[in-house]
This record gives sequence, structure tokens and C-alpha cells, in this order.
Amino acid sequence: MANAGCGFRLSLRVYIEDTDAGGIVYYVNYLKYMERARTEFMRSLGFDKTTIFEQERLFVVHRVEADYHLPAVLDDALEISASPVRVGRAYVDFRQSVYRGDALLCEAVIRVVCLAKASRKPSAIPPFVRDKLLQHR
Repeated sequence: MANAGCGFRLSLRVYIEDTDAGGIVYYVNYLKYMERARTEFMRSLGFDKTTIFEQERLFVVHRVEADYHLPAVLDDALEISASPVRVGRAYVDFRQSVYRGDALLCEAVIRVVCLAKASRKPSAIPPFVRDKLLQHR
């Protein structure tokens, strides 16, 4: 995946709490960074968590396919991208990447599923949310 044209981007700094004893970012923290980028992407579209909850819906991660290429280390400045690449009736596949400058550190495709809040079963993404996501593919 190329650095250019990656959709929404979030800048983050690596702190000591993100690293292991060797000063390298612990692998699961890349998923946390990607979660933040997806959340801020949705917020940029006008859908904060309250808006989604008001629709009696939840968005939960269903699948993650990640490739780790290079390590991030303490104090690195990172750019995390989030771009919907497939929008189904009740799911969204996001392509996400973590960069340090032009160096690709990690990339993933993350499937997020829409659930009905009460039943916790798959439910259609509200049309006004789905339409916005389709505009940003």
C-alpha cells in the first residue's frame, strides 16, 4: 500500500507506555493506533460514538489481517491511515496503515460489523452512515 492517497490520517507519537522492555512498540498497540484512526475518521464524518449509540447500534471488530514490516520505537512520530474499502449491508472493511515518514511499518484490513445494541446480532448500517462511508471509499 502506498503512502499517498490513504484517506483519513491521524498523527500520533510513540510514548514509553507503548513500548516493550527493548523500546519497540508492542505489536498490539498498532491495533490501538488503528482503532483511534477509525474512530477519528468516523468523527470527521459526523458520527461520534453518541450518534451511533442513538441509533441503537454498535460497531465491533470482527476480523483483523495485519502485516508488520518494520518496528516503531520510542518517540517516533507516526501517521495512521483509515480508509473504507468495502461497505456491505452490515459491515465495513477498512484498509489501514502505520507510517513513520515514508516507511510503512504496519498495514491491515480490519472488518467492523454493525450490531443491534439490544440483541448484539448483525444489523444493517444506518443508511445515513452507510452513504457517507460509500462516499469515502
